[in-house]
Amino acid sequence: MFSHIHPDNYQKQLVDKEEQIRALFEEFSLPTTEVFESNPLNYRLRAEFRVWHEGDDLNYIMFNSETKEKFTVTQFPAASEIINQAMPAITTFIKSNTVLRQKLFQVDFLSTLSGELLVSMLYHKQLDDEWQTQAKLLKEHLQHIAPTDIIGRARKQKVILDKDFVTETLTVQGKEYRYQQIENSFTQPNGIVNQHMLSWAKTATQGRGGDLIELYCGNGNFSLALADNFERVLGTEISKTSVNSAQLNIEMNNIDNVDIVRMSSEEFTQAMNGERTFRRLEGFDLTSYQFDTVLVDPPRAGLDPDSVELARRFDMIVYISCNPETLKTNLQSLTTTHSIEQFALFDQFPYTHHVECGVILKRK
Repeated sequence: MFSHIHPDNYQKQLVDKEEQIRALFEEFSLPTTEVFESNPLNYRLRAEFRVWHEGDDLNYIMFNSETKEKFTVTQFPAASEIINQAMPAITTFIKSNTVLRQKLFQVDFLSTLSGELLVSMLYHKQLDDEWQTQAKLLKEHLQHIAPTDIIGRARKQKVILDKDFVTETLTVQGKEYRYQQIENSFTQPNGIVNQHMLSWAKTATQGRGGDLIELYCGNGNFSLALADNFERVLGTEISKTSVNSAQLNIEMNNIDNVDIVRMSSEEFTQAMNGERTFRRLEGFDLTSYQFDTVLVDPPRAGLDPDSVELARRFDMIVYISCNPETLKTNLQSLTTTHSIEQFALFDQFPYTHHVECGVILKRK
């Protein structure tokens, strides 16, 4: 099933993506595209599998997205080496453990480049003290692979042994940054390519000065890495979990010029326009910021029209995109006021049609 995930084919699939991107953005006369490669194998730090029971046996399964046919997974070459080591260790342990095996229907993995692992086990039953006792034994069993924490989930129930996050360490231009990554909150799945993205954005904004506004800042992934290049950074994010992680990450990295505020990009646009006041912005004087640069990393839907208008106010736009189609639409508007100075392709999801792009735009 994973015949398409083959290192021998890696360079060809990357060249194909470059050609597709060049064709898609032909109307823009792009500068030379910078291409950032992934590791050909073990590049995904996250994976999730359904669990299939047959008598006393159980296996991980995935579904073919086209035929919906299920197939057994013993190893997953796209996932990190830690995940691949933990997969059989878990199934072997729980096959003979009725408490852990019974009504288990899914296992999710979150690993890090820094060598940590978080395993979430999802059940169609309530989890009792006996489950906790057995889960602790599994946790101890997995320690020889990596420092591991376990979460048990059932309807209206979440049992944490001993924490529900990992701490990632990313290296950007030789400097290390630590990030709390919480179960079920958004993080970049390809750690090596994420480091490339951060280094690219940091190099592109070197010596900018002024202040940076970042929309959709998540757990502070870009905000923290770019803080050195700006007087002050203000990040906006709608997810409470991500905002809490971002605050913690600012502290953990001893950064004193980054603030995060919980609001959507639409709300921030209204605040910037003076259309609405928000209690969440108390203590922030938006007029005191010298915003010359904006960084946007929107969801697949791209920037809504108001956010496009907001982005056009700034001299420099750093646009990170996970959907080339919506990026193209946004660029048709943005290039009426700004010119494309740099364009990058990040191979975040090898062997798939997904492409992550980075664009630097400057006011004409």
